[in-house]
Amino acid sequence: MMSDLEFRSVEARAADLAEALPAQIARAQALPGNGALADVAAAGVTDAAALAALPVLRKADLVAAQQAAPPLGGYAAPLDRFTHVFQSPGPIYEPGRIDGDWFRLGRFLRACGVGAGDVVQNCFGYHLTPAGMMFESGARAVGAVVLPAGTGQTELQVRAAAQMGVTTYAGTPDYLKVLLDKADALGLHLGIDKAAVSGGALFPSLREAYAERGIACLQCYATADLGNIAYESPAMEGMIVDEGVIVEIVTPGTGDPVPEGEVGEVVVTTLNPDYPLIRFATGDLSAVLPGQSPCGRTNMRIKGWMGRADQTAKIKGMFVRPEQVAQLVASLPEVDRARVTVTRSGDADAMEVALETAEPRETATYEAALRDILKLRGTVRIAAPGDLPRDGKVIDDKRDYEG
Repeated sequence: MMSDLEFRSVEARAADLAEALPAQIARAQALPGNGALADVAAAGVTDAAALAALPVLRKADLVAAQQAAPPLGGYAAPLDRFTHVFQSPGPIYEPGRIDGDWFRLGRFLRACGVGAGDVVQNCFGYHLTPAGMMFESGARAVGAVVLPAGTGQTELQVRAAAQMGVTTYAGTPDYLKVLLDKADALGLHLGIDKAAVSGGALFPSLREAYAERGIACLQCYATADLGNIAYESPAMEGMIVDEGVIVEIVTPGTGDPVPEGEVGEVVVTTLNPDYPLIRFATGDLSAVLPGQSPCGRTNMRIKGWMGRADQTAKIKGMFVRPEQVAQLVASLPEVDRARVTVTRSGDADAMEVALETAEPRETATYEAALRDILKLRGTVRIAAPGDLPRDGKVIDDKRDYEG
């Protein structure tokens, strides 16, 4: 919820982080799943720079750990500390609690203007996956009444919204339009004037259509593992990072932070003591939005969801992954970055690897590195420093799959 935390000075936030982060690292080290952190001196991890030296944890690591050591792979507190356990595709299991705004969605709902006196029609799913319970927990935290609608049965939902005096919609961006159109067809008036959305793209045209109906629509970026990561305020300038997480933007396939404003993969460290995920790679792309929000909240902002960082491509029958591209760059000290572009040449795949360097070596050296690390032959192109796009892509698949 809106609190003094959201309006701290940069210095105050850094001082609080210097206390909270070492404690969280120590909690993670006490859990059997975090063997990769065993040799880390937790007391020395007091800021983002020190955090960036730690290994990245990926969802595939959690899936493997849960299969080897069910139920939660040794990355969370014992199961009896939680009120719920959810299942997402993978399958992967996520723990949670209904009390105490455990997922921190209350802060987002408060930014939407939701509070006591509001009735929230929660159209996120309640079965197995956690989104419904995440928003339920947030609505409880701000004192709102919840209509647990879930998905489907549109006419029943519309009639319930009209009869119960629903003021707030929570769900995916597009399903609200389905409800509004059904209400129009039934001749029913809905009193919804606020919408808290997530789980899909909120296109500007859709937000404008809601605004024309008197509905203020804001979105958040949240995941089942991490809870709320970032959220919009009425200023609608980027998304403000939640106070319960630390967000880094890194080069896909690595843990190396990119310069401010450059697109990269979102890596999150949560300060949740029950589920201390350290440098958890979301697989999503975003970028830091410089400056502070006009609404007065002072935390870092990101530009929102900008695509997927998992750019794995199958080329000539072989998978090429961002981690391999990062390994290629690391093996060539004079190369700053690389970009793999995949096209079709006749009936065969063609791979070009652009290498950004000021002091190139012989092409044969680079071709040998491609064969050694990417396990493929390809064309090498030398790019001058700064020539490659800063769009977060390290593998650009330009093949036309519909032609």
